[in-house]
Amino acid sequence: MFVGHYGVSFAAKRVDPTIPLWVLFLAVQFLDILWAPCILLGIEKVRIVPGITASNPLDLYYMPYTHSLVAALFWSCVGGFAYQFVARPARRQASAVVGLAVFSHWILDFVVHRPDLPLYDNSAKVGLGLWNAPALAFGLEAALLFGGIWLCLRGRLARSLGTLVFGVLMLAIQAYVFFGPPPTSDRAAASMALIAYAVFATAIWWLQDRRAVTGAA
Repeated sequence: MFVGHYGVSFAAKRVDPTIPLWVLFLAVQFLDILWAPCILLGIEKVRIVPGITASNPLDLYYMPYTHSLVAALFWSCVGGFAYQFVARPARRQASAVVGLAVFSHWILDFVVHRPDLPLYDNSAKVGLGLWNAPALAFGLEAALLFGGIWLCLRGRLARSLGTLVFGVLMLAIQAYVFFGPPPTSDRAAASMALIAYAVFATAIWWLQDRRAVTGAA
């Protein structure tokens, strides 16, 4: 799962409009934001194995610190507490929403991953394997992303053309990830993931959050 995670960001923004979208963009990818430096530092492991699934060449054979169920629950609590400590929201609900946004990553990964998500440590691995049905997996990504955008921006879609175009661009990147050439190495995959998360969060700040701060229409 890649751009589908961002659909949760938009839906969460609808639940609590006080949370900046860029924060939610980072929250839903927080497990992967941690995963990438773990790969670069050799703490977790991945191999590039074209054909291991029909739409994703990553053999994610060791990632207990970021993608086990126990780790996901831990990092979700960390995300919620960090938002409470840093942002000092008026209502604790906002921190809970951020924490749930973090945990949503594991839930959606469970749907698409082959059985490589450990429940604890590196054991009892699960995953429904939707990546082996590329058309269904791509359709789910698109439905989540644009469903979330619609929930967040309904009533003002006409004033959010830039965000809609950005959504189309995100989906095009997803198509490249699914149907384009595999990454050249594990380090390349991790580095490109970090860059994408930073660029996407910056872009949504520019398109939505900056306007809210400046009071622009």
